[in-house]
Amino acid sequence: MHHRMTLGSAWLRGLAGAVLLAGAAPLAAQNVAEACQGCHADYYDSYKAHRHGTKSDARTPANNGECVACHGAGALEHAQKGGGRGVGGVINMGSKTVPAATKNAACLSCHQGGNRIGWQMSAHAGNDVSCTSCHKIHVPNDPVRDRFTQTETCFGCHKEQRVQVNRPSHHPVVEGKMSCSSCHNVHGDNPKQLVRASVVETCYSCHMEKRGPFVHAHPPVQEDCGICHQPHGTTISNLLKARAPFLCQECHSHTSHPSQAGQLTTGRATSPGLLGSVARGCLNCHTNIHGSNSTQNSATAGRFRR
Repeated sequence: MHHRMTLGSAWLRGLAGAVLLAGAAPLAAQNVAEACQGCHADYYDSYKAHRHGTKSDARTPANNGECVACHGAGALEHAQKGGGRGVGGVINMGSKTVPAATKNAACLSCHQGGNRIGWQMSAHAGNDVSCTSCHKIHVPNDPVRDRFTQTETCFGCHKEQRVQVNRPSHHPVVEGKMSCSSCHNVHGDNPKQLVRASVVETCYSCHMEKRGPFVHAHPPVQEDCGICHQPHGTTISNLLKARAPFLCQECHSHTSHPSQAGQLTTGRATSPGLLGSVARGCLNCHTNIHGSNSTQNSATAGRFRR
């Protein structure tokens, strides 16, 4: 009798264990996002509408661990224990207490490469900017990927540039014809996080007529367009940092009229040396200021005249 009871108890214990295993297995194997849906329905719905939730794309988290792919193994433990604040060690991408490096590691596990290959050496990474500081994952369309809304994300930190692009002379950013990412690779490690290796190469991608080579080259043009231009916007035409002749006189201060101050003459005069800069701009005569191929008046052809 005692022997039969012992066998019966063992069988019951085995049955109970089997039931527990059978109950736990589906949670471990099922789509974790569906388990999360019970408490996080809004995030679940927006995730499914986002590119990350596209099951037809083998690269997405929808086919590589769902919520666990971004929120860490703690997301599975969180779901298995029934949820609750602080349960399971979920990586909260929106939390300020989670280090930026931890958040970015989740994104870089898939998005490391291409124009993001230099992220770790970029200015944004060096200032502890996380991917989720700019990108919104649980929305159908990420605002920072839309040229009409991208600038608002960038201007959240770059407030000086917000003012500049609204000045009278500016690139067509506020009009939506271009965006910050037209010139900047925010994931890269180029100077000023530009899309090309230098300022001039970036500008030449649109302003090809300024590239040359020219017979008579203007050194600032080849060195850095930013010497004369403020690309985000100014109150002066052609995005110039200052009006001529003052801009030109920052470099051209030798004898003759380049060094003359903008002031009225003291008497009647017709000589350029006496008229100074009254009612004149350097570009009225030096029209080919970016470079010239002129062979006329060879003695002064290098002065970029018309």
